[in-house]
Amino acid sequence: MEPVIYNSREEKFKYPFGGVKSGCEVVFSIKVNEAFPHDSVYFIVRKDASDSSNYIYMDKTGSYDGYFTYTCKISFDLPGLYFYRFEIKNNDQTGFVGKKGNKAVIEDWLPEWQLTVYDKNFETPDWVKGGTMYQIFPDRFKRSDNFSYLEAKNERKIHESWDEIPEFIYDTPDYRANDYFLGNAEGIMEELDYIKELGVNIIYLNPVFESPEYHRYSTGNYFNIDPYFGTNEGFKKLCERAKDMGIKIIIDGVFSHTGADSIYFNKYGHYDSLGAAQSKDSPYFNWYSFWDYPEKYECWWGFENLPNVNENHPDYTEYITGKNGVIDFWQGSGVSGWRLDVADELPDEFIEALYKRAKEADRDAFIIGEVWEDATNKFAYGVRRKYLLGGQMDSVMNYPFRSAILDFVKNRNSQLFEDRIFDILENYPPQVVSCLMNSISTHDTERAITFFGVENEVKPEDYGRYILSCEEYERGKRGLLLATFLQFTLPGIPSVYYGDEVGLDGFKDPYSRKTYPHGKEDYEILGFYKRLGKIRNENKKDFSGDLIPKINYNGFFVYERGSLLCVINLSGETKSLNTPGRLIFDNGKISTENEYIIEPDGVAIIKKQES
Repeated sequence: MEPVIYNSREEKFKYPFGGVKSGCEVVFSIKVNEAFPHDSVYFIVRKDASDSSNYIYMDKTGSYDGYFTYTCKISFDLPGLYFYRFEIKNNDQTGFVGKKGNKAVIEDWLPEWQLTVYDKNFETPDWVKGGTMYQIFPDRFKRSDNFSYLEAKNERKIHESWDEIPEFIYDTPDYRANDYFLGNAEGIMEELDYIKELGVNIIYLNPVFESPEYHRYSTGNYFNIDPYFGTNEGFKKLCERAKDMGIKIIIDGVFSHTGADSIYFNKYGHYDSLGAAQSKDSPYFNWYSFWDYPEKYECWWGFENLPNVNENHPDYTEYITGKNGVIDFWQGSGVSGWRLDVADELPDEFIEALYKRAKEADRDAFIIGEVWEDATNKFAYGVRRKYLLGGQMDSVMNYPFRSAILDFVKNRNSQLFEDRIFDILENYPPQVVSCLMNSISTHDTERAITFFGVENEVKPEDYGRYILSCEEYERGKRGLLLATFLQFTLPGIPSVYYGDEVGLDGFKDPYSRKTYPHGKEDYEILGFYKRLGKIRNENKKDFSGDLIPKINYNGFFVYERGSLLCVINLSGETKSLNTPGRLIFDNGKISTENEYIIEPDGVAIIKKQES
């Protein structure tokens, strides 16, 4: 028998589960072996960055099966991170109880448990929960023939063929990321019916503002749509038409830097404005930090085409978040939210000003941040971030889930998968969990089908010309479908990166940004996505609820989402499941009659029979 038992993921040990609101009473219980020498048990808690801890005496509240139960109740009035452990005292000796994996162990220098306390008034938009997102890289989705691009202020290249490979340094030594395929707003409008058929209610657009580079992360003018993408009026029309179809649009907000080729910096004199690189009298001069004017300045990760801005300078903050500023302008044009690029590099004060302005304009605006790690305990530039405590963001890009999904499908370790999923579920506020952006591919990662399909080493200079063999494609496709099933059935909202749903492959940037393969779609994959999207729409309440593991054994993982039982079998063996219910989704490998035979790589969703 273990000397102590504590599991923060079980409500009999910690209630409520996960992050808790400020002022909420939390109940902690620990079991101590009756044979283990002790005379008292204490709950020890400290606020993040504090040198002092609170010692709380735990009452003996029961005895069962050779263990005493000790319990205490505590409220946390201030939002923030808290860290706790237990101490077991016996006369003048102390046993320190800390975290080892997911177990409680008596040992010195073990990690503490984390408790996230968020503001009691923190809410997230209900319209997002249970939904499905579609991510579009604007230049690469659809080139409408009903579109005449406008003149640009800078040199640009246009690909003659939609099916060409994007340029990169391996083929273009003077590569400047200015090669365009002319995907545009009109093209997206032409495909809204298709997007709707995927069950989508949110479109996330990578940057659409004027920029000299195809990715548009080098903003030229925050108040103009890029002329190769459309016009301000055309973009407003896109938002209106999408909204009429039940689809809201969120866009990339790139606020840590601008482009050097912009009305603000104007390094090359392409604009009529007086830019910061031209004169210290520029109205934008104080946005930037120069070391040796005008040639040397602070820029994003050393890229001279991306000069950093001083986000907390009052002039810049007002320009973005003030009355009639950038946030007001685009939400007034129909935008329903923002994805904050490189959120780690935005100061808390700026994020809070943006969040406040967005919510004042539309209380249901959706603010999501680019964060690659656990966003509750993230350190960035020496500061613990407060993204998910209330007043900054509604959600984040859920890269930890992506890593867990891809690793599970490839390596088949279901217990590790569950642990990694619950690391996030335990730390995040529940209202954040229900609208996490769950991707398996993005514009910054290799495509999932390539991740699963290509097992041999490929040199980076060969990425653009690499063609998956038939064997690689089928292996990648199998992995993609399994990963997609998890993506669509875990807590949060699945975010489909354009083209994943039809088998588009590609290594990392820029090859994950290839054009959508119009006329070359894999309709088997597309049908799988459409069926999952339909089921999510028909069962939104279930997919907005908790995840409850039911079976987890050697790659066979069964979990509840409301009234639904989700099943994935990566064990390599045929499994059977006896449960009353109705099969509403499978991948064609399951026979039913209240006994479900799940073959290797089989998946299923079962609607449980009401009692």
